[in-house]
Amino acid sequence: MNIQLIEGAFNSNDAIELIAQMINIKIKYHENKINSHSNEEDIKTREAKIKQLQKELSELRKAINSKTNSVKVEATIKIE
Repeated sequence: MNIQLIEGAFNSNDAIELIAQMINIKIKYHENKINSHSNEEDIKTREAKIKQLQKELSELRKAINSKTNSVKVEATIKIE
């Protein structure tokens, strides 16, 4: 099953805002799991994932801001 979340062309600011909101939801998910679990290994894994998401968002902002045209964004959730 596939769920098409995003498909279209966006100006740079809208593309960044949309993607940032999605990434921030994923970060909040990991933060909530950290707060509800005391397993140290799980916490470290989730903290690393949060840092990776933040790094990727920063790199994405730089890449999109360097474009002058609209940005095509596609996001699909694939459930198997």
